[in-house]
Amino acid sequence: MQGIVFNIRRYSVQDGPGIRTTVFLKGCPLHCLWCHNPESQGFQPEIFIQPELCIHCGRCYEGCPQHLSPTEPCLLCGACVENCPAEARIWVGEHKDSQEIVTLLVKDTLFYDESGGGVTFSGGEPLSQPEFLLDLLQRCGKEGIHRAVDTSGFAPWPILQPIAEETDLFLFDLKIMDPQAHLHYTGVDNQLILHNLRKLMELGYRGIVRMPLIPGINSHPENLEAMADFLLQSHQPWPIQVLPYHHMQTGKYEKMGRPYLLPELLPPTHEQIQATVDFFIAKGLRAERI
Repeated sequence: MQGIVFNIRRYSVQDGPGIRTTVFLKGCPLHCLWCHNPESQGFQPEIFIQPELCIHCGRCYEGCPQHLSPTEPCLLCGACVENCPAEARIWVGEHKDSQEIVTLLVKDTLFYDESGGGVTFSGGEPLSQPEFLLDLLQRCGKEGIHRAVDTSGFAPWPILQPIAEETDLFLFDLKIMDPQAHLHYTGVDNQLILHNLRKLMELGYRGIVRMPLIPGINSHPENLEAMADFLLQSHQPWPIQVLPYHHMQTGKYEKMGRPYLLPELLPPTHEQIQATVDFFIAKGLRAERI
């Protein structure tokens, strides 16, 4: 089976326990304004421009059937990528075979076994390629590789349920509790997300809630209180990890010719991060920062 992957990162230590390989699947139904991987959002391969590598030879212009016209939509024919000798234009996202990916993963099983690691399927939103993801999970299971899925949880339960059966650990993003605010900042309502998280916890699947701490958007006490109360409704609430927002992704938006819509947003301070972790611990949850 084939799917679209935009990156494979080996020896990762922040995408689940132990040493892991993170496989990034392309495509996401959410459009979070702070998205750290804007190249992951589209469901098809895209062209990424790296102006710092450009040698101004003009071959991209010569090879383009539209001569890189700013008034015409890009045909994504790839001529400019093929003609660029400096790799200033590259494809983001390529079709890959599931067995090809598993063969790569098997090479690092020694690191996984010694560290308690494995593979993490991330994105984008990996649930947006459900058949490809399920095939990958099943193949990894046959190889004895620990399987984590990093997800927003935005998919109908009939799609999520068979994937859950093949997943050893969920890394479940929980961003904003207020449905209107969630819709404003991510482009989708959070009803389906909360329903799936509740069901996964109730049915005893293993997981970790991951909250991106974004000052002024989800850092206020009302959101933290609502998040803690929601998790504590479960008799087995998952632990929560606080991920501080950063703005290192702004350069990616420039290379994709897209504006970053939160340019004035600053990362949280160390004190803000620790105060958030302490709040969840005081509420009775297991919490840490990463």
